[in-house]
Amino acid sequence: MSNIKEMSLKYNLHSWSAQKKINPMVVTKAEGIYLWDEDGKQYYDMSAQLVNSNLGHGNKAVIQAIKDQADKIPFIAPSYAIDVRSEAAKAIVELSGLDGGKVFFTNAGAESNENAIKMAKAYTGKWKVFSMYRSYHGSSAGAGSLTGEPRRFLNEPGVPGFIKYDGPYPYRAPKACKFETEADVTAFYLELLENQIKYEGPAQIAAIFTETVVGSNGILVPPKGYLEGMRALCDKYNIVMVCDEVMAGWYRTGVPFAFQQFNVVPDLVTFAKGCTCGYVPLGGVIACKKIADHFDNNKMFLGLTYSAHPLGCAATLAAISEYKRLNIGDHVVKTGKILGELLEDIAKKHACVGQARYIGLFSAIELVKDASGAPIVSFNEDPQGVMGKVIGMLAAEGFLTYSHENMVIVAPPLIITEEELRTAMKMLDKVLDSVDNMIK
Repeated sequence: MSNIKEMSLKYNLHSWSAQKKINPMVVTKAEGIYLWDEDGKQYYDMSAQLVNSNLGHGNKAVIQAIKDQADKIPFIAPSYAIDVRSEAAKAIVELSGLDGGKVFFTNAGAESNENAIKMAKAYTGKWKVFSMYRSYHGSSAGAGSLTGEPRRFLNEPGVPGFIKYDGPYPYRAPKACKFETEADVTAFYLELLENQIKYEGPAQIAAIFTETVVGSNGILVPPKGYLEGMRALCDKYNIVMVCDEVMAGWYRTGVPFAFQQFNVVPDLVTFAKGCTCGYVPLGGVIACKKIADHFDNNKMFLGLTYSAHPLGCAATLAAISEYKRLNIGDHVVKTGKILGELLEDIAKKHACVGQARYIGLFSAIELVKDASGAPIVSFNEDPQGVMGKVIGMLAAEGFLTYSHENMVIVAPPLIITEEELRTAMKMLDKVLDSVDNMIK
């Protein structure tokens, strides 16, 4: 064992892990879409780390912007106005299309969702907050209560008022459901949502949160008309609609923010990850005009020491410039089409693949154990470490990613070329041959 790994295991607590069961890779170099370990082996970073390294590793423009800002003003309290702080907020609002909106900056996605909760409560004067099962919004107190999967359990019992609803997931719909069209899917889940609004009392509900495209819980792309229907329900019942774009934003689906793929305008948009591509921490909440205006004469009880940190704002400005210079939006549309075709071929070929879901360069493969579609591991249960073995086999081939429940995430840096994508997907195809044999 190398000294670096030995020290890491001795002094670091690694997230989401039983410490005695992990074997962290020692990374010595990162460039473009690749990582190298201490033995010099090259790996494809096929999850863009935690779906945040959108511009890949070592982008010189973003690095230089951080250096330049560190030389100029490395930190100033949030109460002061400085150039990069103002310019970053302006650029983000313009990208979002929320004319008249404003940005409250945070340090990460969880903090963004924490503060969106408080904004919605302050604006509406109501206290209940809806969020989806099979969602992830962070693990801090409020964001962890929003989260709709097992990573929320340590937050419970928590603050009252967090209500879960079933969002569109037709692949795992109740057996009695017989959907003939996409419109049937939309109608069914909107009916469930409106019923729940009525059950919980519209006069009590401040906000409905949704990951615009559900991320780690399976890349659940909303069916046509669903988000528009949610928007209509929010308008009908005076509820704030919040789109969590922490993962799906920043061109991951081919547009700046995923909600722009759908005919909908949210009231609040939370973001992080791809705004700096992970080079330094930054996140935020974009508030539409009516909510931003509310705080003109009503005190906004939100604040963070590192809100709108100059280094983060500088990195964001540089990242936005790079997204545009590299024409990332068009590139994602083009390479995303290829990824979709490759995933469809893989799904047809492999018995272990129940379904592949994708939009842009945002995709997941759902692994099953037989023709019935039963998941290869039960929900929140994997006593044999099956998914860890699958991820380990992928890493051995040079394909780095992560899994959640029975999903394997495929979401590479947005700069990936067609050749790199096809080469990496051959590795995935090979490993799935082994998974097919595992389930026989």
